[in-house]
Amino acid sequence: MSRAHAEFVIYMVNEIANSMNRYPSHVYHVLHQTGCIQKYLIPFYDVLHTMSSESVAEDVLEYVRAQGGSL
Repeated sequence: MSRAHAEFVIYMVNEIANSMNRYPSHVYHVLHQTGCIQKYLIPFYDVLHTMSSESVAEDVLEYVRAQGGSL
């Protein structure tokens, strides 16, 4: 994982945690468990980092739900 990818993942974890009033560690755990980081955030970084954080957060939540997870 490149530095840019890591920074993006950290930023999104914190954005989602803040918007949902959750601990970042909990959000990270769920994203990791569902494969969202390795199968969605990193592979599609080039597109996702150009979108608003709200749009990416909505997409992440949809991905998590589709994988049977919840935040």
